[in-house]
Amino acid sequence: MVLSSRTYKKDECITFKSTKGKYGALSNMAPNLPLFISGHKILSAEALYQALRFPDRADIQRNILGYKSPISAKNYARSVMDFNRPDWDRQRFAIMRFCIELKLYQHYDIFSNVLKSTSGYNIVEYTDKDKVWGAVEDGEYYVGTNALGRLLMELRENLLNGNFSLRIPNIPHLNFLGSPVTSERIDPPSVHDRLF
Repeated sequence: MVLSSRTYKKDECITFKSTKGKYGALSNMAPNLPLFISGHKILSAEALYQALRFPDRADIQRNILGYKSPISAKNYARSVMDFNRPDWDRQRFAIMRFCIELKLYQHYDIFSNVLKSTSGYNIVEYTDKDKVWGAVEDGEYYVGTNALGRLLMELRENLLNGNFSLRIPNIPHLNFLGSPVTSERIDPPSVHDRLF
């Protein structure tokens, strides 16, 4: 993804800032859309995203997964950033794409309905300060890279065009709890219902 700033007219957007409201499921912090890899429950897309920062540190990944709050998981990950994968800045957007694709794959009915309800509008993660993952308010506009919003719009387009499929990114050392992330390790949607 090219880190270029974008400008979005407010009346042509739907926005989300928290997990509450009509579009709250778009947030990586959404609490009721856990993910599953090899039967391991990951409480949010944010927790998985943060865990994948540390592909060779299963101990750090387990700590991240142990937090009930996605904000706490994110804060912990930031406290151990010295152990980030060295190519994190290059790979983080592909990893985020994987996390939201997995959320759609494992929660297709709920998440596809939310994505479809945004059709015709730009999706913007409205934020007070993060101009990379979201966009800030500037008069009648939102301005920022809006990387998460752009990934969600790409996912929505693939969904609406019938081109959605879960893709494991071709990234070196994409490991989760000591093993590579492969399609064989991804739990199908029906499995996670039995794990609650």
